[in-house]
Amino acid sequence: MSTLIASRRYASALLSAAEEGNFLNQIVDELHVIKEVLEHSRDLVYALRSPLVKGDRKIHILEEIFKDSVGEKMFLFLRLVAHKKRAGLLPEIIDEFQILLDEKRGVINVDITSATALSDEQTAELVTKLAAFTGKEIRPRMAINEQFIGGVAVKIGDTIYDGSISHQLQMLRKSLVS
Repeated sequence: MSTLIASRRYASALLSAAEEGNFLNQIVDELHVIKEVLEHSRDLVYALRSPLVKGDRKIHILEEIFKDSVGEKMFLFLRLVAHKKRAGLLPEIIDEFQILLDEKRGVINVDITSATALSDEQTAELVTKLAAFTGKEIRPRMAINEQFIGGVAVKIGDTIYDGSISHQLQMLRKSLVS
C-alpha cells in the first residue's frame, strides 16, 4: 500500500472517530503539538521510520515525548499506528488529516504573492473577494516576489491567476513578437 493511501486511511479513521466521539477539537490541538515536535526533531522522525527500532520501542518513545501534551485517545491512536508499523507515517498522516479536515470545513489554502507586502486592509479585501469567488473559506499564505514589479498572483489549488506586472509585460512581449 502506498504511503499516501495508508496515510489517508489512518487520517480518515482518526477524523471519523474524533467526530463520532465528539472530541475533534482536542485531536486537532494534539495533532498540532505532535506536528510541531516532529518538524523540530529529525532524529525522532528517523527513529519512527527506522526498521531497526522495534514497535514497542517506538510506542515507548512516543509515550515519553507526548505524555504531558496529549490525551488518552491520541495515545490509543499513536499506539495503533506504531503497532501496525506505520509510526514513520505520522507526519504524512497529520498532513492528510489537515487536508481532510479542511475539505470537511470548506477551507482552502491560497498562495498570494505580491511585489510588496500587502496592507491588512488589502489582504482582507482580497481574501473576501476570493472567498466570494470560490465559495469557500480562505486560508491565505502570503509571499513577496520583488521580481513582480507590481500586482498580485494568486494560486488556488493547481490554478494560478497572475495579475503581476511582470507577467503582463511578458504577455505583451509575446504578442509583439508573434
